[in-house]
Amino acid sequence: MNSQILVIATAYLLDLIIGDPQWNWHPVRLIGRFIGGLERRLNAGDINKNFSGTILLVFVVSITVFSVLGILKLAAFIHPTLHFATSVILIYFSLSIKSLAAEAYKVYDALKNKDIREARNNLSMIVGRDTDKLEEPEIIRATVETVAESATDGIVAPLFFAFLGGPVLAWAYKAINTLDSMVGHRNKRFIEFGRASAKLDGLLNFIPAKMTCIFISASSWFYGKNWSGSVKWWLRFFFKGQQDNSTAAEAAMAGALDVRLGGLNFYNSVPVSKELIGDGTCALEMKHIRESVRIVYLCSFLFLLIGIYLFNLVEGR
Repeated sequence: MNSQILVIATAYLLDLIIGDPQWNWHPVRLIGRFIGGLERRLNAGDINKNFSGTILLVFVVSITVFSVLGILKLAAFIHPTLHFATSVILIYFSLSIKSLAAEAYKVYDALKNKDIREARNNLSMIVGRDTDKLEEPEIIRATVETVAESATDGIVAPLFFAFLGGPVLAWAYKAINTLDSMVGHRNKRFIEFGRASAKLDGLLNFIPAKMTCIFISASSWFYGKNWSGSVKWWLRFFFKGQQDNSTAAEAAMAGALDVRLGGLNFYNSVPVSKELIGDGTCALEMKHIRESVRIVYLCSFLFLLIGIYLFNLVEGR
């Protein structure tokens, strides 16, 4: 087996077994603290916000890439086995399969125990919207939407870039995705400053988001869900622009579960209306959280298998 395939497969299994460790020195947290410190300096004063935001993007991605390259070079210099282990750990850190499921199940368990306050609190850990006034159907909707959206940037996209360029490309993507999550907001502070990060993140997620839709539909067929409804709904967003990356995955999930997603959300008390997606044949229930997680688990596994097959096909030429 090709060493890169073995690295990716081992990292995937490691994430399934252990999950994403919530350590202060986790690479995403380190990148996040780095971004936060630079943002306070670059996003101040009268400097052109587009320019300073682009400087932040280039600097953060460059530091991340050269750091990963340096770590791998050092590991290879010490011993090939250490290089292999380091590559596995780096890709493992870029994935969030089990942790996504665990966070979704925390919301599910709280709802099952009739603890709406705990469910809201657990939900607030994984979404940016206001959760303090949400009732059960809205909590379920937010959780299912997050599971579907995170299937792209937490699973499929890191695997996609790992297949293309190993840990280096996977972490270049994660740096850009972290930048988008921190400065890619459409508010007064970040609308100009975060534009470059948001645009590049949308571009990089364009293909992985479409792949996520396809594999969500395939997974829904396996579980006896409405795969044709899933396909029908994501096709509405398939050929649209980068801004519909997350919506397409949510549409695929909405169609698969026969539920309606989207609608009105509040962010820091500001109302934001999203397009309604899904036929809404079934009312949202707690079981839909569990079903969405099962679909995403299988989606990740199918993507891994197809990725290995295509990688070997290309390498064999």
